[in-house]
Amino acid sequence: MSRHLQVTFDAHDPRALASFWREVLDYVVPGPPGMELAEGTDPLAAWEDFLDGLGVPADRRNERFAIDDPEGRGPRVFFQRVPEEKAGKNRVHLDIRAAPGLQGEQRMAALEAEAARLVALGATRLRRFDPAPPLAAGHLVLTDPEGNEFCLD
Repeated sequence: MSRHLQVTFDAHDPRALASFWREVLDYVVPGPPGMELAEGTDPLAAWEDFLDGLGVPADRRNERFAIDDPEGRGPRVFFQRVPEEKAGKNRVHLDIRAAPGLQGEQRMAALEAEAARLVALGATRLRRFDPAPPLAAGHLVLTDPEGNEFCLD
C-alpha cells in the first residue's frame, strides 16, 4: 500500500511562505475541517471564522498553514512556525518542473521566464546551469523568501 506524502517547511511566517508557494505551485488554500466551501468563498475568511469559533487568539493564528493541489495529485504542503533560523544548505529540495518537454534554448527561455515571475513574488535567484547534453538539460537554482533552495527544472 502506498503512502500519502506531505512536504513540511519550517518557517518564521507560515502564512506568507504558504502564499508564495501557493503561487509557485498553483495550489489552493483548503477550507477548514468539515467545511465545504461554496464557489467563490474566500478560504482565508472561512479560516478566520473557524478559528474565531474555536476561540484561537489572533497571535496564534499564524503557527501553521497548509496548501493543497486542487487536482489532488500532488502532495499537501504544510508550513509550521519555528523559532530557529535556517542553518546551512537544504539536504532535500523541491524541483519545480517548469519546462516539461522543452529542450535547449527554448527550455532555458521558459525557465528564465518562470524565474522572473517567481523573483517578482519574492524568490531570490542563485545560479543557472546551462544544458550539457546528453545528461544535463539545464536548470536554475532559486530560494524562497525564507531562504529554502529549490530548482526550476
